[in-house]
Amino acid sequence: MSKIKKLLVSLLAFLMLATVAPLSGVQAASANETSISNYKSSDLSLNVKSALAIDASTGQVLYAKNANKALPIASMTKLITVYLTLQAIKQGKISWSTKVKPTSQIVKVANNSEYSNVPLYSGHSYTVKQLYEATLIESANGAAMMLAKAISGNQVTFVKKMRALVKKWGITDAEIYNVNGLPNSYLGTDAYPGAAKNAENHLSAKDMAIIGMHLIDDYPEVLNTTKIAKKTFVDGSTKTQMTNFNWMLKGLSSYDSRYPVDGLKTGTTDAAGACFIGTVKKNGGRIITVVMGAQHKSASDASRFKQTDKLLTWIYANYKSVNLTANSKLMTVKVPYGEDTTANVGVKQTTTLWDPVDGKSLSASLTRKTVNAPLTKGKTVTTANFKSGSTKLISLNSPNGMKVKVASLQNDNEVNFFVKIWRTIFGK
Repeated sequence: MSKIKKLLVSLLAFLMLATVAPLSGVQAASANETSISNYKSSDLSLNVKSALAIDASTGQVLYAKNANKALPIASMTKLITVYLTLQAIKQGKISWSTKVKPTSQIVKVANNSEYSNVPLYSGHSYTVKQLYEATLIESANGAAMMLAKAISGNQVTFVKKMRALVKKWGITDAEIYNVNGLPNSYLGTDAYPGAAKNAENHLSAKDMAIIGMHLIDDYPEVLNTTKIAKKTFVDGSTKTQMTNFNWMLKGLSSYDSRYPVDGLKTGTTDAAGACFIGTVKKNGGRIITVVMGAQHKSASDASRFKQTDKLLTWIYANYKSVNLTANSKLMTVKVPYGEDTTANVGVKQTTTLWDPVDGKSLSASLTRKTVNAPLTKGKTVTTANFKSGSTKLISLNSPNGMKVKVASLQNDNEVNFFVKIWRTIFGK
């Protein structure tokens, strides 16, 4: 009798552990992490200091050149300013119709013809919507500073919000001194205190791609503005024609009908050269590209767009999109203590993978092949890794192998205690 009791106690202890811990653990990451900094850089020569191309949803890395190197980002900075603006609107702190008056220093910046701008005047009021559009379309430096004023009251407080935001996203190498990307000395009394006169905002191509991912994912409506080629800024009787510095938009000089570019932001300073973070939705997926430090010999130099076009041409020639639909079966998992001992699983949300055109088959494997009941339809139960032949697809967050969330496609209740004992001893 005592032996039976001991057996039952042992079985009970085993079952308690089984319900708490996964029956099959996640595979450990390799100690020799694959670097994304120069992924396939030898396959394509770009005349830029750094570059990166990723899938906008998964972060799958398609190409990288010096992607981890922090460089001046110039007006690409304004995407962080715009993110915080959209966040403040969503939180109800400001609205599109909120009116703001410029300080004397902002007026000086806004009316300096050396900078990209729309003119702003002392005593005039401007809506957040006007300033937001001017920031994205005309890359107006004064307008970006006005958005910071509307949200935080002053430039320094807003810069601290910018720093906190990117840190939250895992960006640890950021140097941010202002809201528009100009050299610090250009901002007069609004220059960041304690920073060098020539200090500029620095981030890497990888950092910029992360910012672009968050912006598009959290506020996809931003694309409705970044795709505008031309618009008039109206200030009473004064009208200023704004032309987007993203010349790859339809109707502008670097437009390529093969690639429907609809964002995001350019940036130019002497130190940064010509920079551009772009995005294209094609073949079921959205790609984000970043080029930094392209040639900029004159205001008419289109080098950054030519390099982006070259990068896109290479991507679409060397990858084919594979669209996985949510709620479609991908594989099955074992559920030892479920009413059904197996369950169908699929990607949690519709996902685009970019399969290298290399003649090798794309395959998937689950990090956990055995899961615990109960299962709820739609709930994440494991992740999937993908390979082209023996080569793993990698992403910004998972350079050892991109992980895609996998959800149960069915409900599966947990069996009772006695059935668990029976299955443990005799199997199903």
